[in-house]
Amino acid sequence: MTATTAVLREMRWWDIDPVLDLEHELFPDDAWSAGMFWSELAHARGPRATRRYVVAEDPVSGRIVGYAGLAAAGDLADVQTIGVTRGHWGGGLGSELLTDLLKHATAFECAEVLLEVRVDNTRAQKLYERFGFEPIGFRRGYYQPGNIDALVMRLHVQENETD
Repeated sequence: MTATTAVLREMRWWDIDPVLDLEHELFPDDAWSAGMFWSELAHARGPRATRRYVVAEDPVSGRIVGYAGLAAAGDLADVQTIGVTRGHWGGGLGSELLTDLLKHATAFECAEVLLEVRVDNTRAQKLYERFGFEPIGFRRGYYQPGNIDALVMRLHVQENETD
């Protein structure tokens, strides 16, 4: 396990290939395509941005060791993806990435954040629970081609101030 020493920065188009390498290493059966990342990044900049994508870069090697993405629509945000190299598991990098996404959910003025996580990914589920996410349901056969169910989790990020 490596202590968190990575530097977070906005993901850009030139990060897609190294992120794809990590994506295929971590999620070989249901990895995103380059086109999916291109589509997401197309909505990540400018005054009408609705996405936040971030990478974690090792400051010594320059290698990307983690990444995460968030989509916002109205007052609802959705964690699209989080991935961390196995060598950095348990070192706090996943928490740093999620913290970044949640800060941006607040900046997007979202009241809730949803996410889906594989039912067999207990490591990720525990991370989300530490941040206050609560299970609210399942999506049967969500992850393809393995037909793996997803646990849907929700976090309230800002309270309604109309009391």
